[in-house]
Amino acid sequence: MIIPNKKIRWEQRLVKISRVSKVLKGGKKISFRATVVVGNMEEQVGVGIGKADAVNTAIKKAETNAKKNLITIPIAEGKTIPHAIIGIAGGSKVFIRPAVQGTGVIAGGSVRVVLELAGIKNILSKQLGSNNGLNNARATISGLKNLTTMEQVMEKRQISLEHLLGK
Repeated sequence: MIIPNKKIRWEQRLVKISRVSKVLKGGKKISFRATVVVGNMEEQVGVGIGKADAVNTAIKKAETNAKKNLITIPIAEGKTIPHAIIGIAGGSKVFIRPAVQGTGVIAGGSVRVVLELAGIKNILSKQLGSNNGLNNARATISGLKNLTTMEQVMEKRQISLEHLLGK
């Protein structure tokens, strides 16, 4: 049996590009820091940062870093997440809650970018604490990483579906 080689198509979105400087003996050295989110719109997403003297190089480095930090998330029926969760990174907290079909992505800033590139279509979220784009993206990734499915819970507790549902 021959398995067709499906090439995964990655989408990337630039969250933020900032100009940073370092004071040296001869003056200031200016470079650029890029924050990029990469996803395949089907359960895989990652956040990365890159720093370089040129903007294009910083974006390429950030994309490579994001691909190294990919996570796979469980997507429930209706293109949403299985349960509500809070993700924390630095001073940022992101509350993510599943939504019914037709709701859309109710999120702002970098949280919206991460959720859309993960392939989630119906979700509610709220940023709490800091509004730093990188920390909010990392908090979203942290929350998505901690999601569990009902099958994983049954396996971990070593119980059947009937016992879990109380039948």
